[in-house]
Amino acid sequence: MKRIKLEIAYDGTSYNGWQIQPGKPTIEGIVNQALSELLQEEITVIGASRTDAGVHAKGNVAVFDTETRIPADKICHALNRFLPWDIRAQSSVEVPSDFHPRKVKSKKIYEYSILNRSISLPTERLYSYFVYYNLDVGAMREAAAFLVGEHDFTSFCSVKTQALDTVRRIYHIDVEEDGYMIRIRVIGNGFLYNMVRIIVGTLIEVGRGAMASDDMVRILEGLDRGLAGPTAPAHGLTLIGIEYDMDTMLEG
Repeated sequence: MKRIKLEIAYDGTSYNGWQIQPGKPTIEGIVNQALSELLQEEITVIGASRTDAGVHAKGNVAVFDTETRIPADKICHALNRFLPWDIRAQSSVEVPSDFHPRKVKSKKIYEYSILNRSISLPTERLYSYFVYYNLDVGAMREAAAFLVGEHDFTSFCSVKTQALDTVRRIYHIDVEEDGYMIRIRVIGNGFLYNMVRIIVGTLIEVGRGAMASDDMVRILEGLDRGLAGPTAPAHGLTLIGIEYDMDTMLEG
C-alpha cells in the first residue's frame, strides 16, 4: 500500500464544490470515480481544500492510498484519460503514509479576479466578478494591509462555519491592477468558510467608498459578521496552490 498526492486543477463552473454531496456533481466525487476505474480498486481521496460551488482551482491537493503498481509519477497522466475536460490532474507523487493534506503546515494561495469596467466581457464571465463602478485600488490595498498577521477572523467568516477556532494567519495580500482586471491574492495558513470571498466583498466596499480603509480594524475587533461587507460571488475565486512544509509533519 502506498499513498499518492495529486495536484488537481479544475473549472468549478459545473460542479457543486469539492466535497461529495448526494445527487450533485462534485470534484471529489468525479475524482473518486475516475481513480477507481483506472486502478480497479475502491478509491476515496482526502482533499486539502473543500472549495465551494463555482470556485476554481489550479492546484488543489488530494491524497489516496492504493495497491497499484503504476509508478507514482505516471498516475496523473493515466488518470486524465478518465476525467472530464474541466478537471485535470497536474502531478502525482508518492508521499509518506501519514501525510494528511489538512494536517501538515502549509500556505494556501487564493486569487480573486474583479473585472472593473463599464461593460462586461463575456469571455471573463465565468472567472471574474464584474463590477461596473470605479474602484479605488489604492484604498483597497491600504485596507488589505490591516488583515496581514494573526487575527480572529470571526467577522470574515460565514455564520454557517463549523470551525471551533476562528484564528488564522494571513502572510500576504496583494491588490494589483492589470488593465481592467483587479486581482486580489491572499496567502494564509488556512481560511474559514467563505473567508476570502468576504474579505473581497469588504475590500470592494472600501473601493467604492462605502467604507474607509481603517474600518478594517473596527471590523476585525468587532468579531461580528454583520460588520463586514457582502460575500463576493464564487466564480471570481481560484485556489492557485498549496505550499507544504514536508519537514514539519503534524500528528494525524
